[in-house]
Amino acid sequence: MQVSSVDAAGNGGTRRGAAVLLEILRSEGVEYIFGNPGTTELPLMDALLEVQDVRYILGLQEASVVAMADGYAQAARKPGFLNLHTAGGLGHGMGNLLNASVSQTPLVVTAGQQDSRHTISDPLLFGDLVQIARPAVKWAQEVAHADQLPVLMRRAFHDSMAAPTGPVFLSLPMDVMEEMSSVDIGTPSVINRNAVAGGLDQLAETLAAISPGRLAIIAGDEVYASDAAAEVAAAAECLGAPVYGSSWPSRVPFPTAHPLWCGNLPTQATAIAERLSDYDAIFALGGKSLITILYTEGPAVPPGCAVYQMSSDVKDLGRTFYTPLSVVGDIKASLSALLPLLQAATAGRQAAYAANAATVAQQRRTLRAEAIQEAQSRQNEAVIPPRVAAWEAVRAIGPDVAIVDEAIATSSDVRLFLESSWSGQYSFLRGGALGWGMPAAVGASLGLGRDRVVSLVGDGAALYSPQALWTAAHEKLPVTFVVMNNREYNVLKNFMRQQKDYISARDGTYPAMDIVDPTIDYQAMARSMGVPSCQVTRAADIAPAIEASLASGGPSLVEIMIAAG
Repeated sequence: MQVSSVDAAGNGGTRRGAAVLLEILRSEGVEYIFGNPGTTELPLMDALLEVQDVRYILGLQEASVVAMADGYAQAARKPGFLNLHTAGGLGHGMGNLLNASVSQTPLVVTAGQQDSRHTISDPLLFGDLVQIARPAVKWAQEVAHADQLPVLMRRAFHDSMAAPTGPVFLSLPMDVMEEMSSVDIGTPSVINRNAVAGGLDQLAETLAAISPGRLAIIAGDEVYASDAAAEVAAAAECLGAPVYGSSWPSRVPFPTAHPLWCGNLPTQATAIAERLSDYDAIFALGGKSLITILYTEGPAVPPGCAVYQMSSDVKDLGRTFYTPLSVVGDIKASLSALLPLLQAATAGRQAAYAANAATVAQQRRTLRAEAIQEAQSRQNEAVIPPRVAAWEAVRAIGPDVAIVDEAIATSSDVRLFLESSWSGQYSFLRGGALGWGMPAAVGASLGLGRDRVVSLVGDGAALYSPQALWTAAHEKLPVTFVVMNNREYNVLKNFMRQQKDYISARDGTYPAMDIVDPTIDYQAMARSMGVPSCQVTRAADIAPAIEASLASGGPSLVEIMIAAG
């Protein structure tokens, strides 16, 4: 191993490319490298022996590695850094890399590449990594020389955070990591992205002209990224307006205990349009808030409902629906500037706004109370209903523990029962590719300073990235994995039931949608990776099991046997 000299500025003298890379990561504030090493990563692994403040987090499969970095980046609110292994490893990680792209998670993704000096002979493990990665990232490039590392790595960190945020990719050939270099890494640039939108005076007058009770606010994922929950709440209170979440969210970016919180929108266009039919306008904060799944005839925004938007990504404005006025800017900074204008424009109508706010709050309390009453009335059913499992789990978790949710059978009920003043409590699988939730919870714990996290995961989804259990045990992280087990792909069956012309909808036969014969032993799987586990078959035992896990200070798995939805 070569021991490099270090100059007065903190840059190494002549040293390998891998050491240059680590110097850059340290200067960018990187705490963790998420990865699964192979031969092309050996120079980096060797260089890590000389670095004390960058920790390597080992995942046992690249899909888990990507999701761990995703969960970390979301929780820590800064780019996650990961290192994959050649074409095969990048291929393994592509599903969760697509999830990160859809969720607009800032990631700096790297992969070890074969030594470029013999790629002409088609060596083992060689592939066109740039072309493989390109569909899932903002841009992709291969580093040709160690001296290029400072510019390209800093560009990657900058661009991952530029609107729209998302993953970027760099291919790192083995010879570049071994190449000797005396390059100066420089220092990180300071970039203030808190741009205030223009046209706010016109927007304030426009929103104030809408009759009290006829405007709805949609708090999209960008509200979380901008840390703007307080500003959204202030705008909603000023306008007496209900606040909805995205139809298929990455985050619930608004405090669920707030009286104006009305939950997430449904996932079909007709159902969204019905929910919005009581409003003359919507004020959408952040883009892509009206994501639909199955096709239904008609648009998500009903006729006569005007769309006003605010986003840092200009491409999201007017993308699908006509907007009479939308503005480009950072949501937190722009709402801070909008609020005094809005307060002045609405000064004469505050009594009407307050009356509408009281009505919205009462409706929310009634809806939630009815759902809780139903859950409590079904406590003693032979097999635990999904709504009961959701209520008992949320009750046990409480308002202060982060939730990473990939349990589709219970997710809508979990969001209904949330009651927290913390706008960062809940995250969800926005990308739709299974295998994100368990490793994302591991990353989220690291991003929150190794704090407690609950991973809610369906039994099918738990089989995509179970390697996360090992990493949680290896790192001794306080992650509680709650497997909602109905032994089937219930969400698919429900979708098929909605298609009246399907044979399955008529005779109740669903090919390849049951996880039985044999059933999966999740207890044994958890124990094999060093994670204590238990199985719950009675509703009354759910809360004690989750509470005991949270109190243990380490990882554990709680399997809850639930009925088909």
